Amino acid sequence: MADWANLLTEQQNPSSERIDEVSTLEMLSIINHEDAGIAVAVGRALPAVALAVDMVVEALGGGGRLFYIGAGTSGRLGILDASECPPTFRADPEMVQGLIAGGTSAVFQAVEGAEDDPDGAVDDLATRGLSAVDVVIGIAASGVTPYVVGGLSCARRTGCGTALLTCSPSAAEAVGADVKIVAEVGPEVITGSTRMKAGTATKMILNMITTGAMVRLGKTYGNLMIDLQPTNAKLRDRSRRILSALTSLSAEGASALLDTADGELKLALVMGKCHLDARESLRLLSQYDGRVKAALQAVGGDSSSPSQEK
Repeated sequence: MADWANLLTEQQNPSSERIDEVSTLEMLSIINHEDAGIAVAVGRALPAVALAVDMVVEALGGGGRLFYIGAGTSGRLGILDASECPPTFRADPEMVQGLIAGGTSAVFQAVEGAEDDPDGAVDDLATRGLSAVDVVIGIAASGVTPYVVGGLSCARRTGCGTALLTCSPSAAEAVGADVKIVAEVGPEVITGSTRMKAGTATKMILNMITTGAMVRLGKTYGNLMIDLQPTNAKLRDRSRRILSALTSLSAEGASALLDTADGELKLALVMGKCHLDARESLRLLSQYDGRVKAALQAVGGDSSSPSQEK
């Protein structure tokens, strides 16, 4: 797309035309006022986000992977979201991956021209053995980044599910994807600086996609994260508190049960709620794809949420 001037992300924002002439507080008030509309714009895009979540759940549940592809801020946000899935949800590091134009070094310093290569993402996806069971989500505030557009085209040829996340409605019309998520946040406070409103909207939506998918895959119990990796003191304490709350065990009893379960909170939950040994609890979890509530219901265990228990 050669006519960059018509993209929404390239328009000048009349609310901030004199931002360099006002006081610091007034400047920040302008930014804050513009930011206030981001959640509203994201809200309008929720039906499309829901379609993306369901597509991701189907892929991950079938052994596929989720790939984010993007350049600059968009690529960095994809990498950030992907990197937080293993510690939060005990997801395999290969399950959600973020790819950025220019490679790893571009996370910390811009790699000039990398985003203009339509074959860049094609090569990156090929290196990771992209297959039809995977999902590729292209992140491009402008909607026209060649790295992203080329990667999505490759994914569609491969037979993958695809989605485009953008803040440019006109550009979205020209890009091929199964799902198009358009967060119409409007012109940036600093013209074209999509690390601002567009970046914030992108972060919100990516959080929704992976969180929604992990909830659907049974990695939470109500709103409690029961598939976390207890790799530090805070997370070990959280595991103990969750187990205690869900089983009515004392702190000491919960700690002892977690020790018996080798720190595996899901396993400890099934053991504690169903009064089963580790072996039988593991069998149940495996039978129900790690979904604790389904395993509990199968043997008549208590699958109520913390609020219901109170």
